[in-house]
Amino acid sequence: MIKFGRGFLAVAACITALTFQLTPASAQRDYTNLEDQPGVVPNAADEQLQPQFQRQMVLYRTTEPPGTIIVHTSERFLYLVQGNGRAMRYGIGVGREGFQWQGLLKISRKQEWPDWTPPPEMIARQPYLPRFMAGGPGNPMGARALYLGATVYRIHGTNQPHTIGSAVSSGCFRLVNNDVIDLFERVPVGTKVVVRQRPEL
Repeated sequence: MIKFGRGFLAVAACITALTFQLTPASAQRDYTNLEDQPGVVPNAADEQLQPQFQRQMVLYRTTEPPGTIIVHTSERFLYLVQGNGRAMRYGIGVGREGFQWQGLLKISRKQEWPDWTPPPEMIARQPYLPRFMAGGPGNPMGARALYLGATVYRIHGTNQPHTIGSAVSSGCFRLVNNDVIDLFERVPVGTKVVVRQRPEL
């Protein structure tokens, strides 16, 4: 189930009933003009995140059971609930303005070093992109992908670690490769994923 707020932008690349909640640009660190860079391979120094976006155990109150993934797009964090008032927190990159959404899904598939096939809408915006790219270190999908339900969205790695903490994607959630590998190993297919625009009070 995916819920919507006021003001939507329908995008043909998505499943028929799926639309996106618009978010004020002033509330985001915006990399709208940053284009994908297939073939670029980040080094270890590139993947050193700012302290607040580094993977860490944090105090976290929720009624969701342990093992649930909760994404807060406005905060740029993904939480994996651990129980006892704690969660593993990961810094993420999120959808840019017009490509953000919220709702409840489950992980339907997991893939190591996923291939990348840019949708026609992305090709139209960035015609230099390859029509297909096999999985590997320079692939924009990164080292792992967790597919969300029957949608076009994924939680995946990235070859652009500097975009963590930004609003840059077409609706997917990106982590640095070390973090997405860690998350991939912790969660099974069927894991509940809750996507929220704002934290609960």
